[in-house]
Amino acid sequence: MNGLPARDLQIKAEEDRRHLHQSVEELRLHLRETLDVTKNTREHLGLACSLAALVSFTLGYAFTGIFVD
Repeated sequence: MNGLPARDLQIKAEEDRRHLHQSVEELRLHLRETLDVTKNTREHLGLACSLAALVSFTLGYAFTGIFVD
């Protein structure tokens, strides 16, 4: 290959596997924190309430429009 002994290649492969494993664990942790619904709702409570009120008002208005001329 490139002239490195087999043992050096094995050590490098082990280091690469450890690094990849660590990167995947960091990504999982980051995604878990980013996609945490409870945490995001607490941080953006005003926006969540406003959005829920808007959706409720729109659905209520549309539903009422079915029965009223």
